[in-house]
Amino acid sequence: MITLQEPAYAKLNLTLDILGKRPDGYHELRSVMQQIALCDEVEIDVETGEDWSLETDRDDVPTDSTNLAWKAAGVFYQALGKDPQGVTIRIQKRIPSQAGLGGGSADAAAVLKALNRHAGSPFSREELARLGAKVGSDVPFCVWGGTALAEGRGEVLTDLPDMPQCFYCIVMPDFSVSTPALFDKADQAELTYRPDTQAMLDALKEGDLLKVAGNLCNAMEPLAAEDHPDIAAIRTIMEDCGALGTAMTGSGSAVYGIFDAFDMAAMASMTLMEKYQTFLSRNI
Repeated sequence: MITLQEPAYAKLNLTLDILGKRPDGYHELRSVMQQIALCDEVEIDVETGEDWSLETDRDDVPTDSTNLAWKAAGVFYQALGKDPQGVTIRIQKRIPSQAGLGGGSADAAAVLKALNRHAGSPFSREELARLGAKVGSDVPFCVWGGTALAEGRGEVLTDLPDMPQCFYCIVMPDFSVSTPALFDKADQAELTYRPDTQAMLDALKEGDLLKVAGNLCNAMEPLAAEDHPDIAAIRTIMEDCGALGTAMTGSGSAVYGIFDAFDMAAMASMTLMEKYQTFLSRNI
């Protein structure tokens, strides 16, 4: 038996735009995405000689073949054309679930990267991201990492200049938002709150943190905030604490603020942790 270890890094959507619904039922998206240091820890035992299994320290995470990490292992070995002779996956969760932070996708990406490294890297980063697309829409970016523009349903990735160094206060409210329901709502609505993606790309090219923070925008946020006023309240508190910009990530419900100083991010976290779960993080 061999044990592999891999961190599973969360993601933030700096911008998120919905361009329409595709014939395959997915939505055409355009999003500037950033990987951050908040992570789960993934361990994989291969060649166990036993049935596949998955263990986690959280009750709200599936431990069967519906888990994206399990699916990722299956996709990898199918593409490799090899029987691993038993796999056990253990996930220590730090990324909250149903938050828009890509926790399950990050776990899946970590499995793909660890197994690929163990097999002698038969797949390039691009090929591994394409395998990830078979598992979930955010998995390709979680394989890719860094700062990138994601298009299509998330599988068309373009490297971008590194996000300027900063600190994030991430706030998880005590409710979750249904991603399918929110997309259905978007299909029925006329989206008027939409990002200026080119302005964000220009800000990243210039390395201007203030401009990056000023161009944060998630087209889905107003739809979620209609039913959950806490989203706007959290943003206001972080802005009062000195956030350069704030936004909801993904389909929510996590909200984050960008700060240019750690102590200000920590102050926002301390203010908000009285009511919400909070995390401090940075770019990687």
